[in-house]
This record gives sequence, structure tokens and C-alpha cells, in this order.
Amino acid sequence: MTEALGVFGGSFDPPHLGHLILAAEALHQLNLARVLWVLTPQPPHKPGRALSSLAHRLEMLRRTIAGAPAFELSTVEIDRPGPHYTIDTLDMLQARYPAAHLTLLIGGDSLRDLPDWYSPAEIISAVVALGVMRRPGDAVEIDRLEKLYPGLRTKLRFVDAPQLEISSTTIRQRIEAGGHYQYYLVPQVYDYIQRNHLYR
Repeated sequence: MTEALGVFGGSFDPPHLGHLILAAEALHQLNLARVLWVLTPQPPHKPGRALSSLAHRLEMLRRTIAGAPAFELSTVEIDRPGPHYTIDTLDMLQARYPAAHLTLLIGGDSLRDLPDWYSPAEIISAVVALGVMRRPGDAVEIDRLEKLYPGLRTKLRFVDAPQLEISSTTIRQRIEAGGHYQYYLVPQVYDYIQRNHLYR
């Protein structure tokens, strides 16, 4: 029996309410059975960015999705050495869940930058759909991408979600500056950041 799985990857440094809302909207609007949250140890396209320790990010992500049966933490990228390319992750997930139909969940900015990804044509072929979560200001030239990757348009599924101006970068900056950030996170993650003095 087939199962529709969403694949939601990121560095989640930290995971926040915006992530939860987008994943929940994708789950329901795209009729997914589950969303796999794939924690990326070090994104290949951000090689120079310093990230919080993997242990901290893993624990914060566990706390963020706790109690949500349709959300599942996947360690597919943690369990292997880098670089962690999306196509390799999708291939491994398909092998792990052979009956699954995979939908890759990405932001509008990622869709725009798709030609810069590693093996974009193979990524498109590996999934039944690309679930695109748009943000204000995302300008994507679908016609241009369709010429580069014929058939892409048929796999695009746009997710409508509240446009929340929440980002991990903003949260880190607020914490560093001593600003307010508590209500951008689930309480368990806020407590964890406070107790471990993260991002200071």
C-alpha cells in the first residue's frame, strides 16, 4: 500500500513555529500521511556557516514535533557522512520506504535556486511532487525553470500558509541582542535554549 510522505529538510537552528505551521499546512493541503523532518548536519550550500551543535539541534527538533503523530524525525542525513545532497537523501528514503510516494517540501527561494542544486533533474525525477511553500517576495520564473527541466510544472504543488515573518536567523539575532523571542518557539524549545544559554 502506498503512503504519501513529505520530506522537510533543514538545519533547524532553531526550529520554530513557522516551521510547524508550514509543515502542518503541507500535510493537510497535499494530503500527506506523514512529514519526515530531516535534520541536515551541514547544508552543502552553506559550507561556511557556523551552526549550533548537532546534539542541541536534534533535541530542539525532537521537542518541537513531540506529540504530533504525523510528524516524524528522520536521521537519514545524520547517520551518514557528508556532503548531504538532497538526491542521495531521497534515494535512501525511497529505499527505506519502498511503497512511499515522496513529496519534497521546499521554499519558494529554493525553487528559484533549483539550478544551483546538486543534480536538480534527478531530484525532480525522484519525487511525485515538489511542495513549494511560498514567502512574501519570492519571485520564481516558472517558465524558465520549465525550459531547463521539462515536466517540472506538472510536479509543482503550491502550499498556501499564513505569511509569518519568522526565521531562525531572526530568532538567533534577537537572542544574541537580548531581545524578545519566546513566542516564536514551542515552550519546550524556549526552555531548552534558556537552560543551555544557546545563541548568546
